[in-house]
Amino acid sequence: MVGDRRPLGTTNEVAQFLQVPPRTLDQWAYQGLGPKYAKVGRYRRYRWSDVEKWLDDQAATV
Repeated sequence: MVGDRRPLGTTNEVAQFLQVPPRTLDQWAYQGLGPKYAKVGRYRRYRWSDVEKWLDDQAATV
């Protein structure tokens, strides 16, 4: 996304933002369930816009 120039989020930063353990993000990534991420070398990095979109998509509809 060209307009999003915030620094990429680390697994720990995103886990803290979502208030889940980092290991949960590891499991979600393995299962293909969590927020979209990019591989930078051997590291996962998250665009904050993707994390926020994923979170919005998780909202329960009643």
